[in-house]
Amino acid sequence: MILVIFIGVLVALFLIGASIPWAIGLTSMIVMLIESGFNGNLFGTMVQKMVAGTNNFTLLAIPFFLLAAKLMNVGSITKKIFRLCNGLVGWIPGGLGHANIAASIIFAGMSGAAVADASGLGTIEVEAMANEGFDREFSAAVTAASSTVGPIIPPSINLVVFGVAGGVSISKLLIAGVIPGLLMGLTMMVMVYYFAIKRGYPRRKFPTLREFWELISDAFFPILTPVILIGGITIGIFTPTEAAAIAALYAFILTVIVYREITLKQFIVVIKETVRETCAIMIIVAASSLFGYLLIKTQIPNILLENLFVLTQNKYLILLLLNLFLLVIGCFMETNSAIMILTPIILPITTMLGIDPIQIGIIMILNLMIGLLTPPIGMCLYATARVARIKLETMIKAIIPWYIPLGVSLLIVTYVPIISLWLPSLIKL
Repeated sequence: MILVIFIGVLVALFLIGASIPWAIGLTSMIVMLIESGFNGNLFGTMVQKMVAGTNNFTLLAIPFFLLAAKLMNVGSITKKIFRLCNGLVGWIPGGLGHANIAASIIFAGMSGAAVADASGLGTIEVEAMANEGFDREFSAAVTAASSTVGPIIPPSINLVVFGVAGGVSISKLLIAGVIPGLLMGLTMMVMVYYFAIKRGYPRRKFPTLREFWELISDAFFPILTPVILIGGITIGIFTPTEAAAIAALYAFILTVIVYREITLKQFIVVIKETVRETCAIMIIVAASSLFGYLLIKTQIPNILLENLFVLTQNKYLILLLLNLFLLVIGCFMETNSAIMILTPIILPITTMLGIDPIQIGIIMILNLMIGLLTPPIGMCLYATARVARIKLETMIKAIIPWYIPLGVSLLIVTYVPIISLWLPSLIKL
């Protein structure tokens, strides 16, 4: 009965247009009223659980990563990265398409946010590809698809949220995303190569040694960012939260002091945007913390576990069902909300099956990233359609082939655990 109330009220509130924090919070309050009745401790318990969910040092990484990404988008750092990537892989058939993906991989090591990638790099990438003869729809589709690498390769805001929600080592989660992120990039490059041969897309000449040196020199300081972050976390010099602060400081030094591209007025605007987006995420975290507390209190995970094991106890079939479930959820729910709500439900089930929580974290984020390319939520679709100046309907049609490389990557990560677990197993964190 309580499971029906949990799901029914939440879905009903979503359908009538309630915002995600309100829907989660009201559902939690209704369940608490049914469970405990109206008493003087009701609202005190609600506030206590919500505040406890946000009172986590690790969550400080979120505003710092957001700030770093915004600073780099305002300056010329994204342009420098894109020019370097074009020099490195632009000579392969479909040159700028490969450069688009490579730039997203590098930028992923700075921002950890898919929409930031699609909005920041997207403007540069789509115009550059259109000017060299690529179809605008194809250019937009590559940009949107490659932006999903951002939350997989460290640093990743979504992996930080998963680690907090599931009590999983965030350092290991971040390191675990490196190989899956590179795998995603490789499969998408295969797709670019296929379209390039089929449609005769252009490529640039192989760069001379002098050209290569000039590109490296121009982008040297920006590309140090992922090296510093990933290297520092791997070696154990600093924690993920400290890494986020260092990323923001480094981005500030580059854009304000070294390149002198941001005025004080622009910096204040960036700070305001960062605060606004951080507040939105933290409100979701607070409401979801209360929701997660009630899930455990009412033993919903145990109920679902028992019902699932009645259907099947085959680990591989359960993983397939989990992927299908997460893909559907990703189409309708904001990523961080989905992580906070579903992690307390999913982790007990997968732990019983002997599946490492780190692998589940990567699987969950990858599924939800595909959701960013799928209507009706599809934030990366909207962002890329806007910067590419094409209709959303056109954008949706163009993105369909890109579900293939992302789906292949998802299946490999799901059924080949070593892909996400090898690096964390080598490093003592």
